[in-house]
Amino acid sequence: MLIAGGGGYKQIENGKEAIPAARWLASIGVTAFVLTYRLPKEGWTVGRFAPFQDAERAIRMIRGQARYFGVDPRRVGVMSFSAGAHLLGMETACADQLSYTPIDALDQVSGHPDLTLLIYPIVTLEPPYQDTSTRRVLIGDHPSPTESARWSVQTHIHPGLAPFFLVQAADDPVSNPANTAILQAACEQNGVEVVRHLFPTGGHGFGLGKPGTATVEWPGIAEQWMAGHRFI
Repeated sequence: MLIAGGGGYKQIENGKEAIPAARWLASIGVTAFVLTYRLPKEGWTVGRFAPFQDAERAIRMIRGQARYFGVDPRRVGVMSFSAGAHLLGMETACADQLSYTPIDALDQVSGHPDLTLLIYPIVTLEPPYQDTSTRRVLIGDHPSPTESARWSVQTHIHPGLAPFFLVQAADDPVSNPANTAILQAACEQNGVEVVRHLFPTGGHGFGLGKPGTATVEWPGIAEQWMAGHRFI
């Protein structure tokens, strides 16, 4: 499982999200990789494409070197949080659109995840849900409708994608709960398997679950879901 923490594309919440998730996955027998991706405003010549290039390359490296890592190349999934979920949601939907010049034979390997788990994801950058750091960093303060749609995950959902597992809290102040509803609808319209778990409270950034709220249940639910897909 490739894991990406959130942080609004301004930082990466490895300590609060990705690393705890990796430890939990390892405890249930899943090999975990943490993606420390480049950020758009760090000065890379490719700008906002940098994290997407890193995500694409990482999936291909894991699958292409599956024997070395001791993993099944037919069971390579992604799990991500907030803006990291936007990143790996886009990677799931756009895996055929290589955003960099091929480097070696690994770039001939499929970049399609076999499962996609998105936790309180940023999905759409379109109005009225555009007031996020993800939108500001990636497409600025005054993007065109075309650009907003281009960088929204739901726009790219198409038949044949990996199953989606979505988690969110109804009182999320950062990623409006409509984000997961929009993605669920796009998946259903395209025949893509999707499950959505909307918890009453928990806010944003709850990682593996906020104590005192039902969000603490999602890892157990996810484990059962992954087992149902023979992922563990």
